[in-house]
Amino acid sequence: RSFGTPGPGYLAYIPGGGVFPAALADFISATTNRYTGIWQAAPALVQLEANALDWLRDAMQFPPEARGLFTPGGSMAMFNAIACAREKLLGTEIRTGTVFVSSQAHHSIAKAARLAGIAHDRVRTIDVDGNYRMRIDALQHAIERDRGDGLKPFMVFSTAGTTNTGAVDPLDAIADVAAREGLWHHVDGAYGGCFHLVPELRHLLAGLPRADSLTLDPHKGLFLPYGTGALLVRNGEDLRALHASHAGYLPDNQLEFYDPAQYGPDLSRGFPGLRVWMCLKIFGAARYRAAIAEKRELAVWAAQQIAAIPGIVMDALPQLSLFAFHLEGKGLDTLDAQNQATRELMERVTRRGKVMLTGAQVGERFLGRVCVLSFRTRRAEMETCVQHLVEEAAALVAQAAEQT
Repeated sequence: RSFGTPGPGYLAYIPGGGVFPAALADFISATTNRYTGIWQAAPALVQLEANALDWLRDAMQFPPEARGLFTPGGSMAMFNAIACAREKLLGTEIRTGTVFVSSQAHHSIAKAARLAGIAHDRVRTIDVDGNYRMRIDALQHAIERDRGDGLKPFMVFSTAGTTNTGAVDPLDAIADVAAREGLWHHVDGAYGGCFHLVPELRHLLAGLPRADSLTLDPHKGLFLPYGTGALLVRNGEDLRALHASHAGYLPDNQLEFYDPAQYGPDLSRGFPGLRVWMCLKIFGAARYRAAIAEKRELAVWAAQQIAAIPGIVMDALPQLSLFAFHLEGKGLDTLDAQNQATRELMERVTRRGKVMLTGAQVGERFLGRVCVLSFRTRRAEMETCVQHLVEEAAALVAQAAEQT
């Protein structure tokens, strides 16, 4: 009963990939077993990893002075970003600091904030608009209220593709507020950041390159195995200032080269960047861009088809490649009835064994979701998804009508 996340019919959550060159990279990494915490221990391998990070930096249109590192996933990237912002903007006055997230932000942010010393009562939740995007007026008001209470707002998080509905926060407008108020702006691009690789889709993520830091999950958007996250920080020296350390047994040229251990908490580490480098070398950036663009095209097509199904109400159209909806109809007049029917719809389609769907509780409403990001998903799987939704929705609506 496990989730087959790399499967072509996996439309349930944001999937992890598993392209073959990444498995080959892991084999090479494990058999060579080189230490890549410092450049001097494995110069060619560390430089290779730095080159892969530079490619991500350029693709996200970050400046040349940006630095980062590969992480086990978005959660560790988030933790590192919060610690970096806290160190720069709060110093030892941690208790006065407040951070701001939308009600649709990923739960890992609050967890990472706790780990970084920012208690739960200093995390402010900002309301969203009708498209599930952070409200700028509510953010501005929350900042002013905290300042009036003698606190120090220092960080705001925006999301490039939420888990519930795929919403992209108004990144440009949030960047304007952060710049005006002196806040660190972090963009959680774990799901949606890699869509920025496609020039034709960059308008969907307008403002992303203005972030002070950015989370990426290549194990989502680049179809790599789980355990492949990344963090970029606009001013790389801010990240080094947090992690730089010295000891008598370490080389004295650590400032001369890129040392991963100087940019993250891990000292002992393997060779995570080889996955990214090898896949890009074998497939090429153009094929990646085409594959990512295809996922959005499939989601847009499927959303149009599903919106036409009798009883289906679209709650969130695909801003990237995820969309959400619920079921209504005669006999489904209450919110509880609609929630139960929508949940049953997801379960019935999944039980048919061709595609896997799940939903999400957003406020008082349960939404069905479709997320297209498996590298194996093609038009055939989306046609199956649509057909199964057509048949099961009709059955549920008819059943509800008979019971009234």
